[in-house]
Amino acid sequence: MSAVGVSEPDVRPILAEAVELARRALLDLEPVGVGVHLGVTAEDESSATHHFEATLPGYRGWQWAVVVAAPPEATVATVSESALLPGPDALVAPDFIPWDQRIRPGDLAPGDLLAPPVGDLRLVPGYVASGDPAIDEVALEIGLGRSQVLSREGREEASDRWFSEYGPDTDMARAAPSTCGLCGFYVPLAGALRAGFGVCANAMGADGHVVHVAYGCGAHSDVVLPSGNGSPLYEAYDDAAVELIPAAELRPETPAAEPESADPGETSESGGDAIEVAPSAAPETSVESGPAEDEGPVGLFEVADPDAVYDDAWAVNAVRVEPDSGAAESR
Repeated sequence: MSAVGVSEPDVRPILAEAVELARRALLDLEPVGVGVHLGVTAEDESSATHHFEATLPGYRGWQWAVVVAAPPEATVATVSESALLPGPDALVAPDFIPWDQRIRPGDLAPGDLLAPPVGDLRLVPGYVASGDPAIDEVALEIGLGRSQVLSREGREEASDRWFSEYGPDTDMARAAPSTCGLCGFYVPLAGALRAGFGVCANAMGADGHVVHVAYGCGAHSDVVLPSGNGSPLYEAYDDAAVELIPAAELRPETPAAEPESADPGETSESGGDAIEVAPSAAPETSVESGPAEDEGPVGLFEVADPDAVYDDAWAVNAVRVEPDSGAAESR
């Protein structure tokens, strides 16, 4: 990606036309790594800066800057200085952070020591023991007896942090059935923060965290077990229910084949006996497809064969046998 060029129309012509002068000054300093001219910007009435693209490896987005100067009465411009500066798209190091500000919450490891900053506004001098046991015991009960205690600024800073993490505006609190202030697992803090904050003592909730009195979660002590009828928000779903579909509706019924029958009056001679085949006495009857009685019930997901039909073509036709008179007399 090339660097972004800049130019201004109010640059004096003698300064704006000193492009080659600025380029020769760069080439004397760095024979390679000087790219195209990007533009010129005015510094004041007597000076301007020419920008060139830097093509050095590792300096993507950087620019060469050459300052040229020419007093109002001058007829030629001269080079004042040059430098390699980061452009708008240059890869640069992040802003410097002082060492005492680089430690973030969660960086402290076992054995590390971290002293508060000098003059920390979060701390103020606390109550100094007077030597009177009656006074000192009362001081310990109300949170005194320490060389330093939280100041007003310290309490407000902690309150803002706790409120944003475990406050009433969080998604968990909006969906909670009640608030922590009405929960049996809520342990209020001591001192000035008692009215607004406490510690959660429920291992299934925000255990060990300081929560706002208006915070809440689903592990509230007043939550009762469901009645066993399922969730009131969703209709019960029976995954064992199935829909029974008749087998005849799954496939079209195949028509039964017409049986072959002998024509009336057709005779056959065998052994001298005349046999006349009579027409079939029983008409064709098509039986609807269905499961056989001896095959048992069809399963829930089995489909009966619609081609299994009964055909009376296999039924025995009525036969009338007439004895031959000549054969009877010979006997």
